[in-house]
Amino acid sequence: MSAPVESGAEDVEDALLEGDRAVEASTARAALGYPVFRRIFLAALVSNVGSWMQTVVLAAFVFHMTGSSTDVGLMTLAQLGPLFLLSPIGGMAADRFMRRSVLIVVSVEQSIAALVMAWLISAHDPRVLSLFLAALASGIGQAFYAPTYSALIPTLVEKKDLPGAISLNSANMNLSRVIGPAVGGVLYAKVGAPWVFVGNSVSYLALIGVLATVQLPAARAGAQQGWRRLIEGFAVARRDHVVGRCLTTMVLFSFFCLPIAVLMPVFAHNDLRIGENTISYGFLYASFGAGAVVGALSIGTFLAGQQLERVVRFGLGGYAVTLAVFGLLRSPVPAYPTVFLLGLFYFATVTSLATVLQKRLDDSVRGRVMALWVMAFGGTVPLGAIVAGPLSELFNIAAVVITGAAVAAGLVLFADLRER
Repeated sequence: MSAPVESGAEDVEDALLEGDRAVEASTARAALGYPVFRRIFLAALVSNVGSWMQTVVLAAFVFHMTGSSTDVGLMTLAQLGPLFLLSPIGGMAADRFMRRSVLIVVSVEQSIAALVMAWLISAHDPRVLSLFLAALASGIGQAFYAPTYSALIPTLVEKKDLPGAISLNSANMNLSRVIGPAVGGVLYAKVGAPWVFVGNSVSYLALIGVLATVQLPAARAGAQQGWRRLIEGFAVARRDHVVGRCLTTMVLFSFFCLPIAVLMPVFAHNDLRIGENTISYGFLYASFGAGAVVGALSIGTFLAGQQLERVVRFGLGGYAVTLAVFGLLRSPVPAYPTVFLLGLFYFATVTSLATVLQKRLDDSVRGRVMALWVMAFGGTVPLGAIVAGPLSELFNIAAVVITGAAVAAGLVLFADLRER
């Protein structure tokens, strides 16, 4: 296996513009042939499982403690809000400093924050404000971790294997959505929430250990410095129609269509009659993650040769229909297969968007543009949840879900990613 090379955009752009040659289709198996990528992939899987255990249990614990969907939205804002505000700075750090050092530092910080949350939750009368501040500290670390990790992954494989690496990375997040909620739900029901947070803290040790023992490629510095480095990602998005449309589609999708991922315990409790601190709820979220795994892996496997610009629009349409059906359900039995399909269309769409975007980027600006992607993908979700939470209390959660389905249907027309 030859060494990884810089993932410049020129050859991919030529292939898209000329239309007389195709970029070689990648497979997930080929990406796993790179030893460094494989080791980081497995370590990140362990860490992501711990993170999803914590995320799902924290939302369920807060809703169980307060009975307020607004409080659930606020806690999600603490965890994911920094992705929206600080990701450009995290992306600048990814292009300026050693990515290994950035990832190790923020992993240690998030591990400590998880221990603090475990201690707070174990108190007889947990304070929501203290828990909010601890979750905020973890979210700040994630705002630096996410763009740095996203910028690192494409440098670990050759350009021809980039779609496989990206689909595996998406599948990593979503396999953890299966394992994390299932394990977290069982642990929450059996031993209590504090031990879930302790488990998340320990999970970071796997990634820290691998990062300390592998050799990573250095980031290639761009020409801009200082404040101009920070805004260069926005400049790239403005110049490149495809990059800008990818990011805008993700912002709208995250804000209007993804609050269900945050308010799942509210919908499960109110409409499906599934307790938020039960194993049944853990498996409901795991079903969502299982579908997401299939959707993400499809981009690097049986859909590897397809035009991903078309897959994006097909995925948005499928998500719209499935979300509308899910919002109308009042029985837990059909909810499991429905939420599986919802996850499938969700991450087939997101992974396709991410792959189209990554193919367009030169490594000198990758960190800063991927910081905008993190803002769009993760940072915008809590903003949508903050709006959706009070609306679900004023009206009902089903109305919020159906509205998201209508917006997803509109995005089918908006998400035109063809080269102008």
